[in-house]
Amino acid sequence: MEAILKRKWMLVTVAVAFVAAGIYFFLQEGPADTEDIFAITAKDAEIKQSEEETPAEPEIIKVDVKGAVKSPGLFTAQAGDRVIDLISAAGSFTDKADKDKVNFAQIVEDQMVIYVPEIGEEDEGKLENMQVGPSGDAVSGRTSGGLVNLNTATQEELETLTGIGPSKANAILEYRETVGKFKEVDDLKKVTGIGDKTFERLRNSISVK
Repeated sequence: MEAILKRKWMLVTVAVAFVAAGIYFFLQEGPADTEDIFAITAKDAEIKQSEEETPAEPEIIKVDVKGAVKSPGLFTAQAGDRVIDLISAAGSFTDKADKDKVNFAQIVEDQMVIYVPEIGEEDEGKLENMQVGPSGDAVSGRTSGGLVNLNTATQEELETLTGIGPSKANAILEYRETVGKFKEVDDLKKVTGIGDKTFERLRNSISVK
């Protein structure tokens, strides 16, 4: 009987020893793994935050200003700058400049040419106010076929269209400024005050290129 009790106590002692050893190893390894996980997570978060804080490279916009300005030349513009900003950078107009032929509000683009004509220049057959896009094509208010370009026309040029007075011309300019360029002539119907009947009268007189 005594031998049996001793054996039971020995088995209990061995079991307790195994349990204690298991707890010891768990406590030794567990926190280390947890610490590594938190360290990796924190590092990933730091990298992500660093990437988000990296500012995007600013767009470089070069514009060539020519004609009746005091200091014509090549200028660097900022995104959102308008024609009037670049004319100011070129020293403003000369006394002979025909300001009525310039669309002050047009947003400039890279590789654009802004040409300011002199008073009476159009009558002499010279270049009319010309604002040229990156493709090198002139984007003045009227195309070579006599169509009015909705994306570049001034208010005065828009008012030459049948049924377009000052208010509707201004609405077209506001649409161009807030929404963006017209992608197709049918977009004109999206402008406030331009109904189907007005559009049908204008269809053969307008373009978007």
